[in-house]
Amino acid sequence: MSTIPITIKGAAKLKTELHQLKTVERPAVISAISEARAQGDLSENAEYDAAKDRQGFVEGRIGEIEGKLSAAQIIDPAGVNAEGRVVFGATVELEDEDKGTSVTYQIVGEDEADIKLGLVNISSPIARALIGKEVGDSVEVLAPGGSARYEIVSVRYV
Repeated sequence: MSTIPITIKGAAKLKTELHQLKTVERPAVISAISEARAQGDLSENAEYDAAKDRQGFVEGRIGEIEGKLSAAQIIDPAGVNAEGRVVFGATVELEDEDKGTSVTYQIVGEDEADIKLGLVNISSPIARALIGKEVGDSVEVLAPGGSARYEIVSVRYV
C-alpha cells in the first residue's frame, strides 16, 4: 500500500474524529439498537433499521480513518527545508498576473483540503502546477474553470 501524505494538523483532525466515533458515536448506536430491539418485532421497526444503517456508517468510517492513518506519512511543514521550492506542506503566496490579486494556499493532503481555508489538495491542478517551483517563477494553472497565470511571491514552511 502506498503512503498518503498528511500534515500534522490533518493527522490530529483524523485522530480526533476517530476518537469521537469510537467513544461517543459507536456506544450511542449500540444503545439505539438495543432500545429498538426491546420494542419487539424487528421486521417493521424503523428505529431498528435506522440504527443499523447508522452503525454501518460509523463502522465504515472508523475503518476508513484507521486505514488512512496506518498508510499516512505525517509531514511537519515547519520541519521541511526545501530551499524555497514549493513542496507538500508549503504555504505559497501567489499573485494573479492578470487581475493583480493575491491569494495564499497551503498544499495539503486530500482529507484536509478546504479551499475556503486556503488548503489545497496535493493532487489539485494548482498544487500540481506549483510543486517544484520557486519564488519569482510564473506558473500557468489549467483548471476546469479555465487557465490562469500566477507569479510565486513567497514560499513558507509553517
